[in-house]
Amino acid sequence: MARIPLEDNVTDILRKAQRGWNITDAELAARAAVSPAELAAVQAGEPNDVVLRRIARHLHLGPDALEAIAHDRWYPQAPAFPRGFAIFNTPFGDITVNSYLVWDCHSRVAAAFDTGSDCTAMLDLVAAEKLSLQYIFLTHTHPDHIADLARLAAGTGAGVWASELEPAPHPGARTFRQHAHFHLGEIAIKTLLTPGHSPGLTTFFITGLSWPLAIVGDALFAGSIGGSATRFPEQFRNDRDQIMTLPRDTVLACGHGPLTTLAEEKRHNPFFTR
Repeated sequence: MARIPLEDNVTDILRKAQRGWNITDAELAARAAVSPAELAAVQAGEPNDVVLRRIARHLHLGPDALEAIAHDRWYPQAPAFPRGFAIFNTPFGDITVNSYLVWDCHSRVAAAFDTGSDCTAMLDLVAAEKLSLQYIFLTHTHPDHIADLARLAAGTGAGVWASELEPAPHPGARTFRQHAHFHLGEIAIKTLLTPGHSPGLTTFFITGLSWPLAIVGDALFAGSIGGSATRFPEQFRNDRDQIMTLPRDTVLACGHGPLTTLAEEKRHNPFFTR
C-alpha cells in the first residue's frame, strides 16, 4: 500500500483548535500580538514560523510540533504486525477512510472495525486466510465509516456492534457499554468511550497481538485530533484521559491517515505536546 498522508495539515490543525476553543480571529491576533493580515496568511498556509509559534501558545498547541508539521518534517513511524492485523484504506468522495481487520492466528476468529467505503479487499483477505468473521465493531456511525456495512454483514454473517450511545443503523445490530470485553481466541478487546467527534465514538483497546493496539476511529489522527463544532473540549479530554494514558508502545489505528503510536503522538502531536 502507498504511504497514507497525514489527515490534517497545519491549516486544518489551526482551524480545529481555534474553532474548538471558540477563539475569534480578532481575539487570537490580539492575544498573540500579530496583525490580522499575518494571522490570515498563516491560516491560509503561508509559512511564517514567528507568527505560527506566537499563535500556537494561545491555541494550546505545541509550537515545535506544529512547526514540524507545517514544514513536512515529521511522519509517524509505527511497527509492523507480522500477523493478525490488516489495514484497508478506501476512497470516500475526496478523502480516504480506514477500516481494520484483527484475527487470532490459532482459532482463525476475526473482527472487523468499520467498513470504509468498500469492503471488497477485507472480504478477500477473510477468504484467503480462511477466517471466521464473528464481529463487526463500529467506532462510530458516520457514513464514511459504515458505507459498506450491509455487504460486509451479509457476506460474513458477522454480528454488528456499536456503542449504546450511537447504535448502528443495521437490522439486528447490538450495543455495548463502556469497558465491555470481547475475545478472539487469545486476543482481548476492551471498549473505551471517547466521544466528542460523535456521541458514541469508541476506541477499541486490543491486546494479544505483537503490539498493544488501539483502534481510535476519528478520536485522534497522527499529529492531530478529531474535530467537533460543538463538543471539542469533550473530545480533547477523552483523548487525553482515555487514549494518551494507554501503554506507550500502543499502536494507534486512526480512522483517517497513517498508523501511529502513542509514543509518536506524545512527542509530535501539537495538541498534546504543549
